Amino acid sequence: MSNNLIVGFSGNISRPSSTRGFVESVTEALARKVGRQHVVFDIEDLGSSFAAARSVASLAPEARSVIQTIVEADALVIGSPTYKGSYTGLFKHVIDLLDPADLRGKPIVLTATGGGDRHSLVVEHQLRPLFAFFEAFVTPTAIYASGRDFIDGTASPAILGRVNQAVTEASLLVSARSISAAVAAE
Repeated sequence: MSNNLIVGFSGNISRPSSTRGFVESVTEALARKVGRQHVVFDIEDLGSSFAAARSVASLAPEARSVIQTIVEADALVIGSPTYKGSYTGLFKHVIDLLDPADLRGKPIVLTATGGGDRHSLVVEHQLRPLFAFFEAFVTPTAIYASGRDFIDGTASPAILGRVNQAVTEASLLVSARSISAAVAAE
């Protein structure tokens, strides 16, 4: 099922957040490229029922709506701040609530932010295997950015190049998925 949305989800728990800002910019770029609307969520959008939830059914209606929007998205831009070499625990809790089939075949761009280069492999060693479990179509290009990759809130040319590459890859996946859905509907 499609909602004609590109959805960003940031695993941060505070606002404002450089991770959420980065996810918003990548989500907007992908939505613009594929001609879709976009929306971005973070942990705070799931509200107070989230921490104790053991299933989507045990979430408050607003939180269930966020999860449903993520599941129905045409593509996802996923991001997490990096703590001690991995994504946040609350981010993982969101993912744990999903059914293994929920993300099957979904185009996903992986992003992460962190304090330095020593965390840069989080996208390859933590996030990519997580979404491989869900059989998602993760773009070959993932983006890790540290604080020094931004000057006055603007990403460096190297980061922008990776964003453009990942957006191009994701747009091809979104187009292919749309064509496949149209053929299946005939």
